[in-house]
Amino acid sequence: MLLGHGGSGHRHSDRVLSMADRITSSGCAAVAIDGPFHGERVASPLTTVEYQSRMAAEGIGRVLDRMADDWVAARDLLVDAGTADPTRQAYFGLSMGTRFGLAAVRALGPGLRCAVFGKFGTRSTPGINPGLHAPHRVLNDASAITAPVLFHLQWDDEIFPRPGQLQLFDAFMSSDKELLGFAGGHRDTPEHASALWHGFINRHIA
Repeated sequence: MLLGHGGSGHRHSDRVLSMADRITSSGCAAVAIDGPFHGERVASPLTTVEYQSRMAAEGIGRVLDRMADDWVAARDLLVDAGTADPTRQAYFGLSMGTRFGLAAVRALGPGLRCAVFGKFGTRSTPGINPGLHAPHRVLNDASAITAPVLFHLQWDDEIFPRPGQLQLFDAFMSSDKELLGFAGGHRDTPEHASALWHGFINRHIA
């Protein structure tokens, strides 16, 4: 199970650790790595404006490709160590975890059993650096994903508006995809949502 974190987070974020506990209690291995310009990839934590500016300066396409390569490398190390089964992979990541997870999941190949995405779409509010706006890349990566997908949508998301999230959901080519919709904004997450994420993952990876 590959676990991606959200913006301004890191691989030891509470949500990542909570999901790792759930996954490992089911007998699966879990791994998380820091996102670009997050966690131990920088000397000290950056503000949202700072890390978005650095991503935009490098080029969002290059950053997406770099992160996808890092996820594949992490997976391959675990496979070589005998910890991971390349035919039984899954991915979880919301918000920024979806931004980079789409490219990563596409790169991971046919061994992916399922993915949980959400809180991200093809549109964003002016608060997001315009250099990160890449709807064509988002839709292109999503259209290459055929594994089962569970998508978490906050109905009143003020950062990634609902129409763009629904457009992303439509782009997945999986014949098995589910949409979870909850009232509330981007930072709202119902307490029972994690059990639903885990249940979906467990059904497909067990």
